[in-house]
Amino acid sequence: MLSMTGFGSGSAPLGRAVLTVDARSVNSRFFDGRVRLPLELSEHTATVEELARSMLTRGRVEIVGRVEGNNDQPVTLARDRAVSAFKEITLLRDSLCPTEPVPLSLLSLVPNLFVSETALGAQDSRTAVVQAATLACQGLCAMRAREGAALAADLQNRVDLVSQLVTGVQKRGPLVVESQRSRLKERLARLMVGLDVQLDPGRVEQEIVMFADRTDVSEELTRLESHLGQLRDLLSSKTDAVGRRLDFLLQEMAREANTIGSKSADAEIAQSIAHLRAELERMREQVQNIL
Repeated sequence: MLSMTGFGSGSAPLGRAVLTVDARSVNSRFFDGRVRLPLELSEHTATVEELARSMLTRGRVEIVGRVEGNNDQPVTLARDRAVSAFKEITLLRDSLCPTEPVPLSLLSLVPNLFVSETALGAQDSRTAVVQAATLACQGLCAMRAREGAALAADLQNRVDLVSQLVTGVQKRGPLVVESQRSRLKERLARLMVGLDVQLDPGRVEQEIVMFADRTDVSEELTRLESHLGQLRDLLSSKTDAVGRRLDFLLQEMAREANTIGSKSADAEIAQSIAHLRAELERMREQVQNIL
């Protein structure tokens, strides 16, 4: 089992400098990759995104690269970027304050205006980017696995607790029917004091049968037990992507628990169901982070 939350970092030599790539991810229904590389390496953005998609599958993934160290290479002005930026600043000046001069020094505030000339060819720079990004994604996957193991252990404990609550409701059911039979007989006995009327045992049993039928939750409990078995199988499976199936099972279990709660006429069962629903909700929150 893998979490969708993680962080990894990788580095690779880039000429006399070092390219470092950081990868971090949080939960998301689908893969949502965002890659930011230095301007001189931006042509490899699509390559990194495809690499991340193949290794990480799901999650909102942010990958950021930076070049560290001195590459001993001259820098050049990104002329097209500078011209475009100056034109936009001038247009803004014309609309706000036409008489105000536009100092050229404003261009120094434009990011990535100067880029390093690298002696590396496109293939060499691509190799460095892929190497650093691969190491970063591998580190992220390792953290996902550690976090996933912790989530699996927590969910297993909660499954055991839910199983105990279900067993308690199963044991309580017959006792509720017997308790209702006793209360009904006592109530009828009090009402018939001083009356010359015979109590019809068959009628009493008919009322008990009707009560038992209205409050019968055996089918819902059977389905809950089945879902619990499937949850345990998924938690112990070696399959990585189980998050959606776990979420579906927990939704179904919550539905069954709500039905049991609506049928229940016993305070103890109602309390157990309230506790059960709270645990299922906590489990669903955890499952949102599972791949």
